Amino acid sequence: MGQPKGVGYEGIDPKGTGPKVDLNIFTGAGGDDRSLRSRNRGIPLKVVWESAMPVKVAELKAHTMDLPTLEGDGYLIAVYGVPGPDFNQDPKKLGDPLKEYAALKREGKKDVRPVRVEVFHQQDGLAVVYLFPLSAEISPRDEHIEFDAHIGRVHANHIFDLKEMKIQGKLEL
Repeated sequence: MGQPKGVGYEGIDPKGTGPKVDLNIFTGAGGDDRSLRSRNRGIPLKVVWESAMPVKVAELKAHTMDLPTLEGDGYLIAVYGVPGPDFNQDPKKLGDPLKEYAALKREGKKDVRPVRVEVFHQQDGLAVVYLFPLSAEISPRDEHIEFDAHIGRVHANHIFDLKEMKIQGKLEL
């Protein structure tokens, strides 16, 4: 009956207490009178479309390419800075439970789930890398792609503007 363990759970809220809100809006706590510990806190995450050629080139020039590459063709999106302890498990085994809680979302189209997820250790926490299939057929007509993922208690959400992901008129994904 203890607190859940694993990627996105450990290192987030050590005592597992989470936010406390009294539902009585007239007399209960829930606003500024809540303790600092019981308020929701943001976690700074970095979401990167890793498979885009300009990102690969920038990482190569900056000598920051320390993220192992997932096998297979597709769209790679990485979430950096996920808190957590060092796990002594296979990156694929750590990532498998996260597959069903992530998607690429586009207006008017079916959500796309990742075919593979792996978790890697980084200096500033964990990196969770998602591989989405090329069969998603992302095109400039999509305009925006929303990446949405739940990593334990951590919720990562980022909207990619495809107009900003063009280099010399070509969409770089």
